Amino acid sequence: MSIKNVCILGATGSIGLNTLDVISQHPDRYNAFALTANQNHAEMLVLCEKYKPHFVAMVDEDSAEQLAVGVRQKGLDIVVLSGAQSLEYLASHESVDVVMAAIVGAAGLKPNLAAASKGKKVLLANKESLVMSGQLFMECVKKSSAELLPIDSEHNAIFQCLPESYACGERIESSVKRILLTASGGPFRTWPMNKLQLVTPQQACAHPNWSMGQKISVDSASLMNKGLELIEACWLFNVSPEKIDVHIHPESIIHSMVEYIDGSVLSQMGNPDMRTPIAYGLAWPERIDAGVLPLDLFKVGQLNFERPDMERFPCLQLAMDAFNVGGTACASLNAANEVSVASFLKGNIAFTAIPDIICRVLETVPVHNVDSIERVLSADLEARQVAEEIILSI
Repeated sequence: MSIKNVCILGATGSIGLNTLDVISQHPDRYNAFALTANQNHAEMLVLCEKYKPHFVAMVDEDSAEQLAVGVRQKGLDIVVLSGAQSLEYLASHESVDVVMAAIVGAAGLKPNLAAASKGKKVLLANKESLVMSGQLFMECVKKSSAELLPIDSEHNAIFQCLPESYACGERIESSVKRILLTASGGPFRTWPMNKLQLVTPQQACAHPNWSMGQKISVDSASLMNKGLELIEACWLFNVSPEKIDVHIHPESIIHSMVEYIDGSVLSQMGNPDMRTPIAYGLAWPERIDAGVLPLDLFKVGQLNFERPDMERFPCLQLAMDAFNVGGTACASLNAANEVSVASFLKGNIAFTAIPDIICRVLETVPVHNVDSIERVLSADLEARQVAEEIILSI
C-alpha cells in the first residue's frame, strides 16, 4: 500500500490540527506533504518541526518571510511559499493525492476548486465552496472525476447513512424519504429572548459540545452554521431544502440521520470529535483508528430532540430563503454573515444585529446567475461592501 500525500489547506486551524493528529497515527498510510495557513507563522513553524512537510505556504507575505527565517534557523529542508496563489498551486500539485479543504470562509473557494479541477480526493470541511458556488463546484467535481467526501460531522454522517455505492453530487435514491440534519442549538438555545442582545463574543464562542474556531462558533450560536450546512447538503446530496429537516439535538451524539420510505431511520452516532469524520474521509471506503474515545451510551443517558425556533434563530430561515432564490444570493448571504460576525467579534455590533444586517444585504444586493467564479466573487465583494456600510450606519 503506497503512502498518500496530503495537502492541508488551513493547517493551523482546528480541522487542520485534528487532521495532522490522525495522520500521525498512521505514518504508514499518510504523509503531510503540504501545509498552508493565513498568517500564524509561529504555529506553522511548530508544525514544520513536528511533521516536516515538503511544502508550506502562508497567504500573508510578511508571515511567510518570518516563517522562512525560522525554517532556515532550524535547518529544516522545507520549501516556503507565499500568497493566495500558492494555495492553488499546492492544492493542485501533481504529487498530492488528498486535499483537506479546511480554510474557513470564502478564502477557501479558489484552492478548493483548483484541487477539484485536478481530480484530487477532496475532503471538504469548507462549506462556503458549496454555499457560494455550489453549481460551479459540483460541475467541476463531475467533469474531473474528483472524489468528494464531506468532513462536516453532519454531512459525513449523512454520507455514512446512505447506500455504500452513493457518490456525492448524485441524486439520492427514491428510497430515501428525507434527511434529518442535527444541530446542537448552541449556547443560547434556552436563553430568554430579551437577553440575546447582551451576548458577548466570549459567550458566543463557548460552544457546549465542540471545540471550534471563533467564526464557526458564532455561526453555531446563531444557527447560521446550520443554514450554511443545509445549503451544503442540498448540493452534496442533490436535494431541495424541503427534503431536509433540521433537528435540534443538544447532546451532539447523533450527528445526522437518513429516513427511508420503509420507515427505517439510519443514524451515525459518536462522541463529538472531528477526528471521526476526518479519519473516515481519509480512509474511505475503509475505516481506520481515529484515536477517539468509545461512545458510552450509559453515560449519555438520554437523547433529546427539538424543532428549531425560527424566531430565536432567524439566520436559519435566511439561509433557506437564499437557496430558494438561487443565483448569487447564497454568496451574498455568506459574505454578509462573515462581515457581521467579524464585527460582532470586535465588539462593534450586538449579536442580534447579525441577522438584521444579513437581511438588509440580501434586500439590497442584486442577484445574478452563477455562470463564473468571477461572478461569484463580484457578488461576494459587493455584499461585503454593503454590509460594511450598514454596520457603519448602526
